[in-house]
Amino acid sequence: MASDKKIWVFDSTLRDGAQARGITFSTQDRINMMHLLDEVGVDYIEAGNPASNPKERAFFEQVKPSDLKHARLVAFGSTRRKTTQAEDDPGMADLLAANTPVVTIFGKSWDLHVTEVLGATLEQNLDMIYDSVRYMKSKGLEVIYDAEHFFDGYKHNPEYAMKALKAAADAGADCLALCETNGGAMPLAVFAATQAVVSAHPNTLVGIHCHNDGELAVANSLMAVEAGARHVQGTFLGFGERCGNANLSALIANLQLKLGYDCIPADRMKNLYARAHEAAEIANIALDEKMAYVGADAFAHKAGMHIDGVNKVSHSFEHVRPESVGNQRTFLLSEVAGQTALVAKLADRFPALQKGAPETKALIEKLKELESQGYHFEGAESSFELMVKRHLGDFKTHFMVDHFKVIDESAHDGDNEGVQAYAMVKVIVNGEAFITADEGNGPVNALDKALRSALINFFPQLKTLHLTDYRVRVLDSYHETDAKVRVMIEWADTTASWTTLGVSFDVIEASLAAMTDAIEYKLMKDEQKV
Repeated sequence: MASDKKIWVFDSTLRDGAQARGITFSTQDRINMMHLLDEVGVDYIEAGNPASNPKERAFFEQVKPSDLKHARLVAFGSTRRKTTQAEDDPGMADLLAANTPVVTIFGKSWDLHVTEVLGATLEQNLDMIYDSVRYMKSKGLEVIYDAEHFFDGYKHNPEYAMKALKAAADAGADCLALCETNGGAMPLAVFAATQAVVSAHPNTLVGIHCHNDGELAVANSLMAVEAGARHVQGTFLGFGERCGNANLSALIANLQLKLGYDCIPADRMKNLYARAHEAAEIANIALDEKMAYVGADAFAHKAGMHIDGVNKVSHSFEHVRPESVGNQRTFLLSEVAGQTALVAKLADRFPALQKGAPETKALIEKLKELESQGYHFEGAESSFELMVKRHLGDFKTHFMVDHFKVIDESAHDGDNEGVQAYAMVKVIVNGEAFITADEGNGPVNALDKALRSALINFFPQLKTLHLTDYRVRVLDSYHETDAKVRVMIEWADTTASWTTLGVSFDVIEASLAAMTDAIEYKLMKDEQKV
């Protein structure tokens, strides 16, 4: 066996991960994800079950194991059927046709599943496991045996669960992966059962495969490693059926950075953050900002005392260096932030701001006042930067909205049902007034179009500005329809994206404030490039 510090990392994003709600991989998505995982540095990439559907068969037909620089490609399938021999079983044939150097075969460990789900006898199941593993080994393949529901089986009938593992080991399985399929086992139970298996099979690699139904998949995987497992399975971002699988981005970081195990090449660890966000893009999901290590908030500090502590001794509030996984430290600004946080946050853009200076103290008070009114600058730092510039008298106003009017009405014209809105805007630029009107699908759209129509005569670069996201938050719902609202709008041009906000009792007025900030920010940004 390899060094006791080597952990073999097995990623199942393309198989287990594809079973998550909302995840659908095209063949090209699968290929892109495969190459990304290879870049991460995992040892195995389980790419799917070729017997399950044409899409997965098509994937195996298009890729070759030689396409990978580091990882080994794995096909997944079950043991042979109870009524066939391995040589004649269609599932076994599909596994071989995938032409991968490694196969994963799953079989039953819980006697309940054998008798009630398979409808087989306990001895038949042992024969199915043995014959399937033996047949694949006879073809020269590396075989990972996934002991499905092992921990439930071990809990209810430990003798039989161990017999099922012995059948796979006797047939030549290279790894016995213990599957915590229901996701409800507790860490100490996982430790004890894994330790028993490691003791019973000292010459066979033992692995762990955990689901997250009890929010313990990573913890249970760590306990299995502590008990002697040296092969860990999961999905890179943790998504999978029901509550997901063990999150490998966290598991790898914990094992390698905290416990000193060798999981992925050291130079790949600093790319973990970037690769996680690329994987989320391929999967078409929003990466959880609170995700350990790779989330945007993993090293985000808000309380003034915490920020002061981080600036003085970083590890006093950070369990690892953000740079160790390619992430970065972020200071959030709010009513609980102090002068240290403000100065640290604005050091690059406003170096004149110093702790203790009157303008810094006044800015803190301004920030607290605005937050009490419902402003929330954490997700709208472009509006925050404009606010600071205005406060310091360092802001050049490019235009002023002198007047606006919005009219919306219901339309019931045959097929064209909905709300048709009209907006008129009067802007003043360099003392010159300009009035324009436009229509849109709703009042915000109409106002946006009218405002840009008025300004584009003065600032043609606004043609590249477009809205990418629009969110409204009711701030005090107990006031019902009389409540104040916060509007946050994300914008982009050909080179960047930014978010602005507005707060008002009127959603149209709040939207206009966010729009004007967005335009002012773009004009300021373009001037800084010159």
